[in-house]
Amino acid sequence: MMTQKNSVNLRMLVLEMLLEENIYSHILVRDVLNKYNYLSQQEKSFIKRVYEGTLERRIELDYIISQYAKTKFDKMKPVICAILRMSVYQILYMDAVPDAAACNEAVKLTQKKGFATLKGFVNGVLRNIVRNKEAITYPSLSVKYSMPEWIVDLWTKQLGIEKTELILAELLKEHLVTIRFRDVFEQTGVDIDTAITAVEKVLIGQGGRMEQHPYLPYAYLLSKTDDITKLPYYDKGAFVIQDVSSMLAVEAIGFESMNFSERKDPVLVIDICAAPGGKSMLAADLLEKYDVNYAVVSRDISENKVSLMQENFDRCMLKHVSAAVWDARKADDALFGKADIVIADVPCSGLGVIGKKRDIKYHISPDIIQDLVKLQKQILETAIQYLKPGGRLLFSTCTINQEENENQFAWLKNEKKLIPVPISHALPQCLEATITQEGCLQLLPGVHQTDGFFIAVLEVQSD
Repeated sequence: MMTQKNSVNLRMLVLEMLLEENIYSHILVRDVLNKYNYLSQQEKSFIKRVYEGTLERRIELDYIISQYAKTKFDKMKPVICAILRMSVYQILYMDAVPDAAACNEAVKLTQKKGFATLKGFVNGVLRNIVRNKEAITYPSLSVKYSMPEWIVDLWTKQLGIEKTELILAELLKEHLVTIRFRDVFEQTGVDIDTAITAVEKVLIGQGGRMEQHPYLPYAYLLSKTDDITKLPYYDKGAFVIQDVSSMLAVEAIGFESMNFSERKDPVLVIDICAAPGGKSMLAADLLEKYDVNYAVVSRDISENKVSLMQENFDRCMLKHVSAAVWDARKADDALFGKADIVIADVPCSGLGVIGKKRDIKYHISPDIIQDLVKLQKQILETAIQYLKPGGRLLFSTCTINQEENENQFAWLKNEKKLIPVPISHALPQCLEATITQEGCLQLLPGVHQTDGFFIAVLEVQSD
């Protein structure tokens, strides 16, 4: 597909993206769409769809190609592999692209990349797949859902085959952008209902939609959101981008049960692995309801992420939230025993957000997870020291793995002697059935309408 106005070969652009191995996929998509922001919405959607779909279904695509190519897949040149993958994806999953067009454009790409002698090979493989696409069968869940076999085995062992397949199917579906509208008129001067109406009107005008999430009244799902920053009242801080699972984690802390309205001394919240800052901002917005002084200290190890967080805090006019660079493993003696709440959304394997960060599954491994488990313990050891008696620790991750989640929760409870805080009263009633007796919640895509996310709240025993 060539855009005549700007002479950009969209398929060539996607091919170059697929050959880029040193940038995370979600960052690459963002950067490319920003660079080619002058393209139409349809063109940008095509780039995003073909790139993300090809990356996401790589295991399945490789299996299919290997069934119909005489040359073994691992013997093919990387450029040819990428051309075949993106073309097979279009043949199988994009009804708007005629099969003949997918084949012909693949041949053109092959020639343009300097492999004219392989045009016949590429054309033959793709035509063969077109003729037989209705007869394709899959030997395993790993191939069917393009998930590394070890992850399928891990989930099957921990969750059972039925839940595992629900998760695998859900991760391949379209994931809409989620935003949180802020009911903070005194800070922003924008009424929440006015902001909701204005954003919805713009989205409908550009062929999109906005719908309220069933779990939280201030959470909304958006489609056709080419540039969030251009939506009404973004610059006023009327809303922020945040996943519902992240919102639920903060709600689980149970601010109402901490009796802040009776407090005279300042309330301190420390968010130790804060980027991109959504939890810090929600915590601050919830604390605004109480007539107390408070401070939210948001830290992250990345200078770039801290800078972006501070920009968001400033946009949202959060005067009591500050961002700073800090290694969460390093203890800050000045804060020992002073925090009412510590938010510890610790580094993890990210298996719960594969649907949004599609290359995670190709880079993570059991060995890396073992290292992450050790890192989590280091960070949690430090986090505990910041809590005052009666202070609460929010422990959360964006993964689905008992070793990183339930086992760490048990360690906090049994070895560190923290007391689990019931969270059912603070969360939507529809989630109550999946909160464990121990008091933690594992959110699962396909079972819940969220990312995969683990939430637990624990308390330091009062004197």
